[in-house]
Amino acid sequence: MPSLSTLPPASDIALAHTQKVTQAIHDAIKRADGWITFEQYMNMALYAPGLGYYSGGSTKFGGAGDFVTAPEISPLFSRTLARQVRQISAQVENASILEFGAGSGKLALDLLLELEALEALPEKYYILEVSAELRQRQRVLFANQAAHLMPLIEWLDRLPQQFNGVMLANEVLDAMPAHVVEWRDNLLFERGVGWQNEQFEWQRHLIENEELKAAASELNALINPDNDPAVQYVSEINLAARHFMRSVAGCLQQGAAILIDYGFGRGEYYHPQRNQGTLMCHYRHHAHDDPFYHPGLQDITSHVDFSAVVAAVAETDLQLLGYTNQAHFLINCGITDVLAQTSAEDLNHYLPQANQLQKLVSPAEMGELFKVIAFGKNINLSLIGFSGGDMSRLL
Repeated sequence: MPSLSTLPPASDIALAHTQKVTQAIHDAIKRADGWITFEQYMNMALYAPGLGYYSGGSTKFGGAGDFVTAPEISPLFSRTLARQVRQISAQVENASILEFGAGSGKLALDLLLELEALEALPEKYYILEVSAELRQRQRVLFANQAAHLMPLIEWLDRLPQQFNGVMLANEVLDAMPAHVVEWRDNLLFERGVGWQNEQFEWQRHLIENEELKAAASELNALINPDNDPAVQYVSEINLAARHFMRSVAGCLQQGAAILIDYGFGRGEYYHPQRNQGTLMCHYRHHAHDDPFYHPGLQDITSHVDFSAVVAAVAETDLQLLGYTNQAHFLINCGITDVLAQTSAEDLNHYLPQANQLQKLVSPAEMGELFKVIAFGKNINLSLIGFSGGDMSRLL
């Protein structure tokens, strides 16, 4: 983990922006009698209108931003995903696609271009995007590179009441604000944020949120099976992701939801040796663990507890259709066949794509840490993406 002193310096404009974000959060702490939950802090740092990381004007994705997602690494990702989308859509009358948090728009662009080539374009391509600034970037991308597809696209402010087709969420759950919980002295604390000596600091209070308390209590047997008062453990519980999944279950009438993110099943997520949690920040392609560094200029994430995702829909009518890692999913969907469409003799095009494929599927890169999970409703289908490498036993 790099020292903060080694991170790239921020420009004067960026520093002025982070000062505004800091002031806004500081004001919120004062209004709340000196303490807010980390979930509230993370929500403001990422999503405060006009201030938060995803609402500001800085570049987030790609080489000029803070991190690179799979669609930015290579069009192979979205082109391969298109095969899975086509299979599901063929089972749904008038199928559309709904993408959550489309980021740069690169996934949508490459996916639609590939579906067009496969003669499998959807009725509509909906994008649920909370950031007005990212919406504009997505519009510009399509206007410049695929203007003829613009009539298919519609931006949404909220989930529709009903939806038929394929829902996609690539690196969405990890950016949902999470609560941070501390197990200490056989008590349950929620970690929050206070203000001391002109800076943010961690402070803990006994958990008051009943839903959070219940979720944390369920984990006691994993974290401290012997009720040892000496055990000290910190980790995240993402209630927002659970609420999101229940909303998805209520919205989807026929089709499937595919979620791609980094994370683990519960047993691995809350392993005794992972006693400092998974909270991670991304700033100018450097990863570190200080969420109070330049709020509004860096991404803040936590890994996904996929067991909690499954539990959240257990009482709905969604069915688990598959769970595997990204490498298995992409290989099952035919990523090597997609690559083979470029001649190996065309070294200038083939070699870069072959290197990109390795980044997507290598266990040392994205292949193992990133998982793919799918839920369906009113479809009788074995998804091609999960034809091998089933990992549902880890849930």
